[in-house]
Amino acid sequence: MLHVLYLVGVSAFAASGVLAAHRANMDPFGGLVLAFAAAVSGGTLRDLILDRHPLYWTQDWVLLTVIACVGVGTIFYLRFWKLPHRSLLVVDAIGLAVVTVIGARAAIDSGVTPLAVLILAVLTGVTGEVVRDVLCGEFPPLLLREDVYATAAFAGALCYLVLHWLEVAQGPATVVSAGLVFALRLAAMFFGLHLPRPRRDEEHGTV
Repeated sequence: MLHVLYLVGVSAFAASGVLAAHRANMDPFGGLVLAFAAAVSGGTLRDLILDRHPLYWTQDWVLLTVIACVGVGTIFYLRFWKLPHRSLLVVDAIGLAVVTVIGARAAIDSGVTPLAVLILAVLTGVTGEVVRDVLCGEFPPLLLREDVYATAAFAGALCYLVLHWLEVAQGPATVVSAGLVFALRLAAMFFGLHLPRPRRDEEHGTV
């Protein structure tokens, strides 16, 4: 089940890479580069930190095939249909939700400390988006423009860790935790949910 969910997550990030490339007026090859970069960057960073070799995606031809097919399919879709409003943000939210939880599971399986589980889960979730936006020349990346992005990933990772401690079955724990991340991102997008911000002195421009 986890492998299927991971395919869903990387597929969402692959599609988000193509959508970001399209928005940046890149050619189809650039779209495919961003599809792969967005899809595997988070897991690659996680595996490097955990010293896991070989890197997971270098041995998984199914994963690479799925990323390629999703990338090409998204490119063809964009040639004939208009980009739906907020589609990049919604697809990105799906990827963030699934990949964050998979990152938490991988960290737990590696036997690291609870704090390290949270850090690695968040890094797994947000790295693909950061790499994608940097390659598009978009700065600051979405991570730094949206309050509830890394925060949503942290909440989902914490939820998964708590459910793991409570010995909740892996399937329900994954669904609940990923659902929390996705719900928080949707709330941020559609209802303006954000963290409290410092009050500023309008006259002097100070905090």
